[in-house]
Amino acid sequence: MAKVGIVMGSDSDLKVMGKAADMLEKLGIDYEMTIISAHREPDVFFDYAKSAEAKGFKVIIAGAGMAAHLPGMCAAIFPMPVIGIPMSGKNLEGTDALYSIVQMPPGIPVATVAIDGGMNAAILAARMLAMSDPELLERLKAHSKEMKETVQGKAEKLDKIGHAEYIREM
Repeated sequence: MAKVGIVMGSDSDLKVMGKAADMLEKLGIDYEMTIISAHREPDVFFDYAKSAEAKGFKVIIAGAGMAAHLPGMCAAIFPMPVIGIPMSGKNLEGTDALYSIVQMPPGIPVATVAIDGGMNAAILAARMLAMSDPELLERLKAHSKEMKETVQGKAEKLDKIGHAEYIREM
C-alpha cells in the first residue's frame, strides 16, 4: 500500500516530481504518482484528495506552478501532511508558485520546499514517516552518512589534485 501520494498538475512537472519518486524508491517507501489538474478536472481532483486517506497515504507531495492551487487544495481536504513543491515557470521563475503555496490561510498548512525541490520533498516526507518507522529512520541516517562521505571524498580529491585540475575534470 502506497504511503505517499505524488500528484502534479502537468506532465511538464515530471522531471522535478520524478526526483521525489527516485528518492522515495531509494529509501524504500511505497508511493503512487499521478497527474491531475485541479483547474481542468476538479471532480477528479476532489475524488483523489478525498480517497487519499483510505488508500493509505500518510503524506501527499503536490507539485504545482503558477497559481499553485494543487498543494493547498490537497491540504484543505486531506487531513495529514501535504508537502508543496513550487515549480519554476516561464514568467516569474517559480516565485508566483512559491508565494501561492507558502501563503496558506490559517488552519490549512502546507509544508513547502524550494522551487523545483523534488528530492527535498521526498526526504521531508520520509522524515515524517520515520517518526513511527525505526527502520526508515535508519535508512535516512545511512543516506545522511552517504552524503557526508561524498562531500569528504570531494574535499580529499581537491586537496590531492588542486582546484585547476578538479575543475577540468568536472
